[in-house]
Parts: sequence; structure tokens; C-alpha cells
Amino acid sequence: MIRPAADNRGATSPAGLETPGRVVGARLSVIGARWRRASSLLLVACSLLGSGPAPAADKVHVEFWTMSLKPKFTAYFKTLVKQYEAAHPGVELEWVDVPWDALQTKLTAAIVAGSAPSLVQLNVPWAYDYALHGALRPIDELLGEDRKNYTDGAIADLTFNGKVYGFPHYNSVNVMAYNAALFKQAGITRIPTTRDEQLAAAKEIRARTGQYGFSPALGKIAGLMMEEGLPLVENGKAVFNSPAHVAFIAKFAEAYKSGGLLKDKLFSEDNYPASIDAYKSGRMAMLEAPPSALTRVRDDAKDIYAVTDVAPVPIGSRGIAAGGWLFHFAMPRGTTGSVASEAAQFAKFLTNDDNQLEFAKLAGAFPTAKKAIADPHFQKLRTDAGAYEKAMAIGAQRMDVVRTLYVAGVPGFERLNKRLQDSVEAAIIGRKDIKAALDEAVAFWNSKLGP
Repeated sequence: MIRPAADNRGATSPAGLETPGRVVGARLSVIGARWRRASSLLLVACSLLGSGPAPAADKVHVEFWTMSLKPKFTAYFKTLVKQYEAAHPGVELEWVDVPWDALQTKLTAAIVAGSAPSLVQLNVPWAYDYALHGALRPIDELLGEDRKNYTDGAIADLTFNGKVYGFPHYNSVNVMAYNAALFKQAGITRIPTTRDEQLAAAKEIRARTGQYGFSPALGKIAGLMMEEGLPLVENGKAVFNSPAHVAFIAKFAEAYKSGGLLKDKLFSEDNYPASIDAYKSGRMAMLEAPPSALTRVRDDAKDIYAVTDVAPVPIGSRGIAAGGWLFHFAMPRGTTGSVASEAAQFAKFLTNDDNQLEFAKLAGAFPTAKKAIADPHFQKLRTDAGAYEKAMAIGAQRMDVVRTLYVAGVPGFERLNKRLQDSVEAAIIGRKDIKAALDEAVAFWNSKLGP
């Protein structure tokens, strides 16, 4: 199954946060070998899930796990725990922070042992897989009327098969930084708002300035296709060799041939380091990245930062803003009764407007609580605001249309995706005919997907 945004890839990290990896453009997550090894245990665990460990006789014990938030956020969470316990003397909280690369293994083992936490911080692809195997409980009833407090995009990301599976916490989104001096030199007065306009601008910039336009995340071509509403698989068969897919790849091939695309690491899984280096050196006019990238430009290349302006990242035909990577608090299926009720109240406290806003300020992330994202911290720019501050304001305005894009339910996706990436590279650089390259990749996919 391909999980597009409305149903619903690791990620550019807000400052101080560790996440599974850095991705520019549409975010595409491949569930790794660690999950595949654990999934068989998870299926067994789902038949064994009970009510979890019994709470202390005099207090309801709520254990919650976060992902790689120590030590930067230790004081923040300790303060919240203290505040909550003081206001709820019948509740005992236990905070456990787990490194992101150990969390799936540790959580699956805890589920198997019947000792899962009451709440656990997850990203959307991981939550989807745990929910698919019945290891998370939907929280619609526990969320209740409070669902209206969160952005529509966050709720959509966490809705699987019509049910909500988490309390939204923080998110990210890409913006487009651009070198205004290069734009002026190229005679470009209209800032691109679509991918087609961006590719056209890249060609003009190359022709008139000799510099590169931008560096699309072609190593994540599946994600770019999803942004445009171009399916990878339909009815169990690969379908990315349609006329629309061919036309989409042809646009990049034309821009590549004209010299408008940065060639450094263009087809690599992670082209962000090469992209930001090219932008900081003045060799590239547009940079798609989260706002935090602009702090590097500010610190490392003050001359480029001085001529940098910011605009919303060009949006795909489906109206999706790239760069979403939502974190939330999910509830394992074994959390029931009074523990579930108290855990839900605490999750709402962790993710309320005030606490999300404070966390976002510390992390350089975006809150998913509507009032927090509308706070003047994001929406009211100072008269001396620089590119970074502008980027945060623009990003905040895209929270309802940003989605976490990823591929799920495609067996052996890593191998299949590598074949797709190789075929697209061959097509764009002109080594193969575009239709022939996509046909070969589709045939390979279908030979592996089965009848």
C-alpha cells in the first residue's frame, strides 16, 4: 500500500532533536530490517496484550516514553512532570527517554512482555505499522472534542482506516530559501509557487548567471511522485510508467540537460549536505529545507544570508507542502481502564497550546496545536527579522497542508526503490529513454510483487 498524505517519510531535525535521518523534499520512510525482525514477535504480542502492569495501590502509574530528547529537554520534561503530579496527586508519572534507533526494538519487546508504557512517542510510519499489527489502540474516544485543538494536517497524518492513533506533538515543514541577488541577475521577478515554475526558473538562472537553480531530492523520487499525486502501486501492481509519470520525469531531464540542477549528489539518498554547501557558496539559487537550515547559512555564510529571502516551498499538484515529519504520543493497545484515562489526560497536557509552544521555541520545531501555531512568536515578524525568522513564519502558515509522506505495505521496498532510483537517474541524465527506463523498473517491481 502507498500511504499518501491524506491517509497517512527520518527527517530534517529541528534544532536539538534527533530523528531517524535527514531528508530534503518529500519525506519517504522505509521501515527497516529492525521492524521486520520484530514484527513476528509483535503479532504474537497482540494476542497476549492485557491491561499492562498493575498500578500502585494508591496512585495510577503512567509511564511515558520519548525519543532521543535527553539531555536537551530534560529540564523541560521534569518541570512538566512536577507540575502535572502536583495538580493530579492521584497520578504517578514515569518518564523514560529512549534513543531513536533502539525504540522499535525496546517497544516491541515491552509489548511482548506485557510491560509496554502507557504512552510512547512515535513518528507516523512507525505508528502506522504498529497500528496495522493491532499493537496500538485508537484514541478517538479519549481525544473527544479536543481533536479540534490540533491542526487538520496532524489529525489527517494520524488517521488510519478512519480512526485516530495519537495525540499530535510537533512537526516540521520545508521552505524555499532563495538568493535574491541571483534572482535579480537572472531577471526573475515572480517567485516560483509550483514545481513547473521552479524548474523553469532554474533553467533561466543557469542561462543568465551561470549558477545552478536548485537540487531536487531525486534520490527520493517516490516521494516526489507522491507529492504530485502520481501513484507507485495500484491493485498490487507497479504503475509508475504511465504517460503522466513519463512527463513528470521529462521535466527534470530537461532541467538537468540545461544545467539548471546541481549535479553534486543529485541522485543520492541524502543530497542535503551538498545542497546547503552549494547554496552557502553562492553556486545555487534555491534551497528547499527546513527553517533550521538557514541558521547554518547565517552562521557560515553571512554574505549569502544577507541576500537570502524566503518563500513557501513550491507545492505539488495535490496541494501538499513538503517536509512534514510528525511526532506524537501513541497509546499501546494494553493501556486500558483508569491508566488509559489518566494517560490521555496527561497526553493532552503534554500537547496543549502552552506546552507545545514552549517546546517549539526550545526545539526550533512547529507545534501542532492550533493556538500555539497562531502565536505571535510565529506569526508576528519583527521589523529586523532575518531569513530564519521569515522561514519560521512561513512554515507555521503551512501546518494544515503539510503531510508525512511514506511508503507502506510494499514488501522488499528497499530493493524495489533502488531499482526505481537507478532507472530514474538513467532517464534524467540521458543514458536511457525515459519510457523504456520506467518500463524496465515497473517490470522488475511486478516480478517481485507477485501475481
